[in-house]
Amino acid sequence: MTLKLKYLPLLILGFSTFSNAQEIKSEFSREVKIQKKLSYLLDIPKDSKTKLPLIIFLHGSGERGNDLEKVKLNGVLQHKDLIKEPVAVLAPQCPANTWWDTDAVYFLIKEISEKYKIDKERIYLTGLSMGGWGTLKLAGEHPEMFAAVASVCAPTDRVMWANIHNYKDMNLKIFHGGMDDVVLPENAFNFYQKLHPINPKAELTIFPNDNHNSWDSTYSDPKLYEWMLSFKKTNINN
Repeated sequence: MTLKLKYLPLLILGFSTFSNAQEIKSEFSREVKIQKKLSYLLDIPKDSKTKLPLIIFLHGSGERGNDLEKVKLNGVLQHKDLIKEPVAVLAPQCPANTWWDTDAVYFLIKEISEKYKIDKERIYLTGLSMGGWGTLKLAGEHPEMFAAVASVCAPTDRVMWANIHNYKDMNLKIFHGGMDDVVLPENAFNFYQKLHPINPKAELTIFPNDNHNSWDSTYSDPKLYEWMLSFKKTNINN
């Protein structure tokens, strides 16, 4: 039998090419500017003589778009009369067909807290459904910013679970409907199960007869706002 070697030169050429490869070790460094844009509604008392607490409210997916009146439909602004002291309420609006950009919300909060007479020791965060997810995500990314946090019927994800220690010192309440068939209650149970061993003061409230609209039970209770406003962050420059 005669062995034909007509492809052998190509194989040798291939090995030769690999052997001449070089390994480059270097570093990329460049300032990249990214523009963030969010519409928002700010409900703030006129001519306040003292610094105001700031409550940030993140709406759900149904209120996305470019009509700011929608951010009043559910949540904090719907029940603002239950809050027993002067506060500022910041309600940004998530653009259509997107989820919350928590970097954009963070920079918005920073801007509002500098532009207006805001008590930086008393900044609070809450949101429902998609906004509950945004609440937990932003709180985990910047736990130093918020004196208290409340999420309502929130989807959770593995990034939150992996970074569970970011929530260990947080004043945090989690609310969910026991009958929720849009965002299953397991989202709240699983997150709380990982959270409780490192943050025993965190609370989980299940409304057994509520479906996805557990925000009605949550935000219509004045005790939520009393609890929230009872906390202050320390060691923050005002």
